Amino acid sequence: MSKSKYILDIAEKNNGIVTSSMVAEAGISLGNLKYLYDSGSLEKVSRGVYSLPDAWNDEFVDVQSRYKRGIFSLGTALFLLDLTDRTPNRFEMTFPATYNLSRPKAEGIKCSGAKEPFYSMGVAELKTPGGHLVKSYNAEKTLCDILRPHNGVTIEIITGAFKNYSRTRPKDLHLLSQYAKELHVEEKVRSYLEVLL
Repeated sequence: MSKSKYILDIAEKNNGIVTSSMVAEAGISLGNLKYLYDSGSLEKVSRGVYSLPDAWNDEFVDVQSRYKRGIFSLGTALFLLDLTDRTPNRFEMTFPATYNLSRPKAEGIKCSGAKEPFYSMGVAELKTPGGHLVKSYNAEKTLCDILRPHNGVTIEIITGAFKNYSRTRPKDLHLLSQYAKELHVEEKVRSYLEVLL
């Protein structure tokens, strides 16, 4: 199999998307990727991200490929977790506390910074509506995050998210309790769960 065909196979298996890092990990020269782009076999979505010409453009993948340290959080995470019916009108991402947020903010991304261990806590791979995997916080971490006052999430969204979580299977109440304790929202989490469970 030719290297070009191999790259197109990678894209086919990844819902039409291939990244320069996937090609490099496969031990193939990035020149092959450039050749496929120049010949029209691939389209450039963003820096280092290419798609098959007929592939659906997945904005979640596009944003995360540009900001690899960003983790989808708050309302965007609720949407990916199917804990809200509200489609985010702008992406919300959490970055390491020392990350320069000027570029993502200029693109309209609602950014927040977090120190360790909170930045890495509860990171999961979730599927986008386009079927691609992206980094987001899991349900338990997101539920704790939306309760923190500085995040400015409305009571309506919080209540809806906890209602949806109480109906989902599986849920990890032990993990939720552990995160709530570490993020100092234990009493708030308990009050929502007492009503719903």
